[in-house]
Amino acid sequence: MRFLFENNVLDGDLRELTCGGAAVPLQPQVFDLLLYLVAQRARVVSKDDLISQIWSDRIVSDSALNSRINAARKALGDDGATQRLIKTIPRKGFRFVGEVREDVVATPAPAEPGPAPVRAVAERPAIAVLAFENMSGDPAQEYFGDGISEDILTALSKQRWFMVIARNSSFTYKGRAVHIRRIAEELGVRYVVEGSVRKADNRVRITAQLNDATTGSHLWAERYDRELIDVFAVQDEITNAIAAAIEPQIHAAENFRADRKPPASLDAWDLLMRALSHYWRVTRQDHEAAGALLQRAIDIDPSYGQALSVLAVNHMFGVHLGWAELAAVAPAAEAAALTAVRCDHEDAWAHAALGSVFFSTRRLADALSEFEQALALNPNFSLAQGYYALALSYAGRSKDSFEAAQKAIRLSPRDPSLAIYHGIAGYARFTERRYDEAIALAREAIRHRGDLTGAYRVLAVSAGMTGDGALAEMALGELRRTQPNISLRWIATQLPWANEADREHYLEGFRRAGLR
Repeated sequence: MRFLFENNVLDGDLRELTCGGAAVPLQPQVFDLLLYLVAQRARVVSKDDLISQIWSDRIVSDSALNSRINAARKALGDDGATQRLIKTIPRKGFRFVGEVREDVVATPAPAEPGPAPVRAVAERPAIAVLAFENMSGDPAQEYFGDGISEDILTALSKQRWFMVIARNSSFTYKGRAVHIRRIAEELGVRYVVEGSVRKADNRVRITAQLNDATTGSHLWAERYDRELIDVFAVQDEITNAIAAAIEPQIHAAENFRADRKPPASLDAWDLLMRALSHYWRVTRQDHEAAGALLQRAIDIDPSYGQALSVLAVNHMFGVHLGWAELAAVAPAAEAAALTAVRCDHEDAWAHAALGSVFFSTRRLADALSEFEQALALNPNFSLAQGYYALALSYAGRSKDSFEAAQKAIRLSPRDPSLAIYHGIAGYARFTERRYDEAIALAREAIRHRGDLTGAYRVLAVSAGMTGDGALAEMALGELRRTQPNISLRWIATQLPWANEADREHYLEGFRRAGLR
């Protein structure tokens, strides 16, 4: 079926919108929304209808929905003021009001089977959060387990890497003995989160586990024992811990799945997962490998927001560690981050990517604003929290930086970037001239990762300021191994301090450590 209106043709089979014969680029989700509005033009389509049909009952904010409506209007030369084709019906929903002709396209005769079409981006993995089982024997405690489950579901919905099944679907299994694999098949998900709550007197024990339903394996499990001094505070703390732990576990599982595929069959999602596994290893070789994989993903789908975001972050992290020249990669990184934000301005990764570009290009106020936006969209985004802490240090807000780094560590104690967060906390203590604490934190970072450039920088300057020549010499030797181009000139010109005094303090630490 094709729909013709004004000078436009909307072809559902070809998934194409043309205007005057020229193709109009549309994000897949915006195309689906427009096609649904046109097909249902005889009635007002409610917000719930759109969420069910376009987002598969995933939790969606009003701003995300409105951004897709605005994108559909823009593609048709319409806008929110004139509403010539897509009309907003206050408190009711939306309706397509243009004059439409339908053109039924004849079905061609069956042809010989050929190769399956290559899809630009694979379906994102889906996850279901089941109602946590009440193990207390007290029906009155059902609310607590349900509350934990609902909060985890909401928190995971803020992460755009995977689709989260709505509560109304996943809670239908409450109180029923149903095998995980059957739940996964019925809900169309790959991962299932389940757990239990046992409350006794003023203590509560909560267990949670993440299951890969396709293999039947447990990817992650944790137990939390807490005193119930403040029920809601405990609920929030555990929800945040579980939500922050799940994302990297799914990334690792998806990377394992991608690694088992032949290279020729990799799609953009597989390439992104492989790139992330390299990104988190934080070596120069892995930095370059991640960049190449991300570029391949973007070549498949130039509007792949998540790949664009990670590419920008990867470029800027390479600059900060001395693996890439700022002038060489900053324009491409900024273009990628801006495109990612345009693709989905509600994606926390996109704002973190733009923040990392602003940070490296000395626009610290803009960087802090972008990191704050990322954390507003996803408060459990530990990587954005870590970058925020780093930007606060360079902006001269040492105390705030240390607190932000500690929050990143608490958010995700198993995070692949945990060593980096300890290094950032160490740098914050260095700026406060608390050198012994800075050394301890740098050592902790190195304990997690023995080749972390930033940690050796903190260790070298802190040892230099305390006069520990042996430690300074060791740290400087390891730093030269991980960053061969390190020099006082590189430090003075490449790192983005807001205050000259902070720059001079850092340089003095390196001079005392023996760097020239």
